[in-house]
Amino acid sequence: MHRPPLPKILAAGLALALLWALGASYLIVFHDDVLAGFVARQGAMRDAYEARLTELRDRLDRAGRDRAGAESSLAERVAAALERQAELERRQAALAGLGAQINDPLTTGALPRPDEGPDAFGLRPAEAGAPPRLPALPRRSAIDAETGLIRLEARLDGLGTAQGERLARVVVRAGDTVRRLRGLIGRTGLDPDRLDRTAETGTGGPLVPLDARALDGTSFASGFESNLDLARRTLGDGERLHRLAAALPLARPIRGEPVVSSPFGTRLDPFTRGLALHTGLDLKAESGEPARATAPGRVSAADYAGGYGNMVEIDHGHGVVTRFGHLARILVRPGQRVAAGDVVGAVGSTGRSTGAHLHYETRIDGEPVDPQRFLDAGGDLAAALATD
Repeated sequence: MHRPPLPKILAAGLALALLWALGASYLIVFHDDVLAGFVARQGAMRDAYEARLTELRDRLDRAGRDRAGAESSLAERVAAALERQAELERRQAALAGLGAQINDPLTTGALPRPDEGPDAFGLRPAEAGAPPRLPALPRRSAIDAETGLIRLEARLDGLGTAQGERLARVVVRAGDTVRRLRGLIGRTGLDPDRLDRTAETGTGGPLVPLDARALDGTSFASGFESNLDLARRTLGDGERLHRLAAALPLARPIRGEPVVSSPFGTRLDPFTRGLALHTGLDLKAESGEPARATAPGRVSAADYAGGYGNMVEIDHGHGVVTRFGHLARILVRPGQRVAAGDVVGAVGSTGRSTGAHLHYETRIDGEPVDPQRFLDAGGDLAAALATD
């Protein structure tokens, strides 16, 4: 077998020894630089990793804050809707009370029920005396929750507006009733303020018509409350005027449509044929026909009274008195309380009379006034009540 010559082997060994010596010398000389580069590369890799982790944590924190903010905002809006629903329920109860006063049930639309679906949000009014309870937010997508809440808020807006408009109609209607009753009482020659001792005095000012827009949901609390007070005061005025009208002699003294044979005022006296003042109305009626009280009151006289013949006088208060003359029979006694429609006597021809009829008088503070004004006002009032 051929072997390489010894000099070549020695040369190769020397070369390897030289390379090792050179590498060892390089490591000795450049050891710190190599180590520093390695450490620097490792540090850069670690810094990049930590920066990536920090960025991911920041993104997660921002997403959490955004979600928490959205849920907090939604919770605040739901709480506001809960409070508003409670206010609407209170307002609806107040409107129902007004409706009972005018015998007119008020319907303003049903409030949202907790089980109505995605736009109800589980809103429930708090128990009496307890603070409003905020329900847990429904577990649904943010878009669904936002959409449902928007629908709920729009519905509450609509109910608030409807309640305001309904209240405006109540005030207008009550005001019309007050004006009609005051005018009706005034037509009799009586002053409504003089009759109503409980009415407030010293009031006035320019007329500012009620605007329904001022009663809608935009002025949610204060505007509604002030106009609710106005409605209650106006309805109270109407009730007092109704009671006053009911105390006035506005009913008919005989059944059916009265036929006047001799009106109030100047006329030719049937006995002297000269001019004389006729202090009442002569109403055609058959002998024995019932004569009826035209308003509640107290019998102040029930006896024969000269030219009146058998006469009944009734005091209705407020200085208003009615008289029934020429009666065939008197069926009440002095001091007796009577109601409108009660029979006080029977039509006849006693006293200064030419035939059976009813002489009917109305006096205010002792002075005779035309009873026809009261009868006409009573007819108008009956017609108005029939249409209300």
